[in-house]
Amino acid sequence: MRSTIGVLLAVLISPLAQAELIDEIADRGELRIAVQAENSPYAFKQDDHLTGFDIEFGQALAKELDLRAEFVEAPATEVLAGVESGKYDIAFTPSSESLTGDGPLDVSLPIGEKKLVIPFQKDNPAFESAVNNALQRLKDSGRTAELEQKWFKGVQETAGGQ
Repeated sequence: MRSTIGVLLAVLISPLAQAELIDEIADRGELRIAVQAENSPYAFKQDDHLTGFDIEFGQALAKELDLRAEFVEAPATEVLAGVESGKYDIAFTPSSESLTGDGPLDVSLPIGEKKLVIPFQKDNPAFESAVNNALQRLKDSGRTAELEQKWFKGVQETAGGQ
């Protein structure tokens, strides 16, 4: 009986002991977004400033979450490991078989026509809900489609013409 109560208490207390990602981000007031600086049209430097779809969409997402966007340049080989370790809060990556809820990261719902997803640290349901709700608001307001049109118009026409 005593061991059963101990196990139940451990199960109940463990989620409370683990800090929720959304609380850490809210305390900081900023969303750390990993970007690859030479990955046009997603993110690239123009006049020494980062620009591109990931930058504008990241700013819109952070605004929906009532946060500042902090973009951190990262090599492609370090992005997912950096998200997993907590060095970055999120990244924008193509939806793929390697990014499923079964892996070391959880992912958002797909973003727009390009089917990007946002990987983030596993087991953060409040953060997942906040991100998915923000993504839905961006989609419903037309902002997602607007940014895709701005940054991928030529890419979509080229792909469609093949």
